[in-house]
Amino acid sequence: MSTSDLDNALSELVPRAAAGDRRALQQVVRLIHPSVLRYARARVGGGRTPTAEDVAQEICLAVATSVDRYVDKGKPFMAFVYGIAFNKVADAHRAMARDRLSPTEEVPDTEFSGGTPEELALIGDGSNRVRALLDLLSDKARDILILRVFVGLSAEETAEVVGSTAGAVRVAQHRALATLRKAIEEGDQP
Repeated sequence: MSTSDLDNALSELVPRAAAGDRRALQQVVRLIHPSVLRYARARVGGGRTPTAEDVAQEICLAVATSVDRYVDKGKPFMAFVYGIAFNKVADAHRAMARDRLSPTEEVPDTEFSGGTPEELALIGDGSNRVRALLDLLSDKARDILILRVFVGLSAEETAEVVGSTAGAVRVAQHRALATLRKAIEEGDQP
């Protein structure tokens, strides 16, 4: 579904969902989920807890519970959704930074026979490389690149989400890609 088709569908469904129409709300969540999941995968990465799927679910839940507070100010509904997504991703990053120790009262009798750390590292290696490259960028440049490249928003739509102009988004995207290209060419990537 194209972005304009999505915006058109949401512009019809969101007022109904805000008024309490459960079917309309289900359709809104079904429509936004693929974009939200792509965004979460780009920002959270793989092999982590919470997973991108968990974060996407949290975003959709937050949208569903706050759709009645959405006020149309001339911006697409997806700008509202990505505003929530920014916050939920930040929450996920804070959760990942917390102490993950989980003490138990009993010590297991058998040894863990799951994947070795090396196997798990190889599985997550591809997404971790992309994540590490994106970490070379400023927060705003990273968000712009994710929204433009991974989510597929236009420069105008991205500008509405990040509170900028389309021209500034294009310039920031160009500079971000140049930074990544230079890091890869110079071997500075992780």
